[in-house]
Amino acid sequence: MGEKTILIVEDEAAIAESIAFALRKEGFEPRHVTLGEQALAVARERAPALVILDVGLPDISGLDVCRRLRQFSDVPVIFLTARSDEIDRIVGLEIGADDYVTKPFSPRELVARVRVILRRAGAGNGAPAPAAPDRAPRFELRAPEARILFAGQALDLTRYEYLLLKTLVEHPGHVMSRAQLMDRVWSDAPDTLDRTVDAHIKSLRAKLRTIDESADPIQTHRGMGYSLQTSA
Repeated sequence: MGEKTILIVEDEAAIAESIAFALRKEGFEPRHVTLGEQALAVARERAPALVILDVGLPDISGLDVCRRLRQFSDVPVIFLTARSDEIDRIVGLEIGADDYVTKPFSPRELVARVRVILRRAGAGNGAPAPAAPDRAPRFELRAPEARILFAGQALDLTRYEYLLLKTLVEHPGHVMSRAQLMDRVWSDAPDTLDRTVDAHIKSLRAKLRTIDESADPIQTHRGMGYSLQTSA
């Protein structure tokens, strides 16, 4: 498989076909399997550029597929899940997934996420990604103290600003949607509007710039969400 090949692991034919159609329109080469064991066999034979992996497969859990995949490959993984339970999402990211999308979803949005992840991984251009230079971390999370340092200075944060920035720091480079951030940060305030995420992002950016005027580590991905660049 080449750098344009995307492996779809999904047992629902209609969903797989819609994803494959959207991928082909953008120049990718989708390959579809319905079982986790099939996916592992394909990936062992020759790794695709990225794996779109359903959590609820008929033979083994997508979480187990990802765990086993990580034993021999660092291919990027996007989870598809019908579950809204936050713990499933966190576990998915902790075991090595790069992103997740909750059903129902827009195939076009999914393909956009594929492009972002491949760009971040340096894939899809026919050349290996250049080695990243050594960079000093700009953020230091001190969870026991509920503090975050930026460029060596402690940030004066409200509770929700702290939880929001902590979530981004813990998932560097991951594009996180407003819904994902709401689930993690405002889980105790279900009536909060998702636009509050934007307001808190604006506040965080202002506080970061009081330490470094040129700093803009929080990246906006239009129509998708936010990500954090943690190195200078």
